[in-house]
Amino acid sequence: MEQFPQLPPQQFLPRHIGIIMDGNGRWAKQRGLPRSVGHKAGAETFRKIATFCRDIGIPYLTAYAFSTENWKRP
Repeated sequence: MEQFPQLPPQQFLPRHIGIIMDGNGRWAKQRGLPRSVGHKAGAETFRKIATFCRDIGIPYLTAYAFSTENWKRP
């Protein structure tokens, strides 16, 4: 886990964090990479966030990554 200078006391940390995963494909495209590379990078970032939340005692983490409406997007 990366070290941060100071975290608030446990009682001031949220119990639940929600993340909307969006833009990984565009991130890769802007760099001339396949969308799959962006999705892989996003997954790795999510793993780091999930581990950090676990390590500091945040019990709930929700991730929204895809919906059937996204199939209609270009």
